[in-house]
Amino acid sequence: MSRRRFEHAMERMRADEPKAREDGFDFLREHADAYVDDLVTEFTAGRRDHVDDHGLRCRLLELIAEARSATALDLFRDQARSDDESLRFWAVRGLEMLDSREAEQALDEARADGWIP
Repeated sequence: MSRRRFEHAMERMRADEPKAREDGFDFLREHADAYVDDLVTEFTAGRRDHVDDHGLRCRLLELIAEARSATALDLFRDQARSDDESLRFWAVRGLEMLDSREAEQALDEARADGWIP
């Protein structure tokens, strides 16, 4: 998949128009597995840059979960301990979708620490 198509979809997800945001999200959802590394980079860059677009961060984490990639395990593990309930929800969903021993262990640890029920 081309980097240009990814960047165009991200521009659309940041647009003011709801239809454009939906179109960008839909494209990336269909191709999340091909762009998982780029999605993780966008998500972590937003935290470093203090991007205050909560909805975008939640949608990015949802897309990363859709990719079902083990490369996102550490990101999901970290976000499962987030103070932000929405990010925690998508991190838990991502761990569940990974359906691996490591993901189950991360879920068990988050439960034991009281982050998730």
